[in-house]
Amino acid sequence: MYLDVTHLKEFYDLPLGRMLRVLVGSRVKMLWPEMRGQRLLGIGYAAPYLRPYLKKTNRVFAGMPAAQGVVKWPREVDVPNKAFLMEDGQLPFPDSCIDRILLVHSLEMAGEPSALLDEVYRVLSPGGRVIVIVPNRRGAWARSEVSPFGYGRPYSRPQLDNFLNNHHLSVVSREEALFVPPTNSRVVLKNARSFERLGAVAWPAFAGLLVTEAEKQVYRGIPLKARHVARVLRPVFLPNGKTAGAQVMSGHRGQKGGSLSNRSDR
Repeated sequence: MYLDVTHLKEFYDLPLGRMLRVLVGSRVKMLWPEMRGQRLLGIGYAAPYLRPYLKKTNRVFAGMPAAQGVVKWPREVDVPNKAFLMEDGQLPFPDSCIDRILLVHSLEMAGEPSALLDEVYRVLSPGGRVIVIVPNRRGAWARSEVSPFGYGRPYSRPQLDNFLNNHHLSVVSREEALFVPPTNSRVVLKNARSFERLGAVAWPAFAGLLVTEAEKQVYRGIPLKARHVARVLRPVFLPNGKTAGAQVMSGHRGQKGGSLSNRSDR
């Protein structure tokens, strides 16, 4: 079940939301440092993590589910709106036209996650990549309602990998984020980067988020082996009911006696 877009927007304006924008955004930028000439689509509420790419890509779009609602994005009055409403199984794009897709507050909230990934696969260009960010089932953020990541269906690492592979999206990179405790404590927020560095070494399995990059696989058809066509021998009807073999043998016998067997008929 999707959260209301106004709640998501308000959360990212809070200190905790701004901290997530920095910590999670750094993971995205680490995976996708160079996006020049790329067409980028965000799905769910990915706007906070799309902003760094506004002037570094060919095109940027922000798809927001109808059940969640949509707000103008970017917020600036003089910047054209790049956000649009969408359904889980219906993206308003032709096949193979998007180079990169970022899913945030999306897969764990989707009413039809399989239909969503089918559409992601459809619109991705061959070899295109997707980053999926979901709450980690083993992490504390999936159990806390202090952030939007405490809602929806959390995933374990094997669950997410298998789900993506089943939709022909091959996992190429696995990262984690949010080792900081889910709290609004000023002390924690002030030392968030230290928590991240420590947690990545001390307890990586208990990260708050799974950040997974996958690539669209286009499988070639298996060529059919050349079939050897058996030669079909057509029967030849000979006079007097003799077989071809018998006629040949008769000829040989005639030659042995110095004359053909049918010379007397001439």
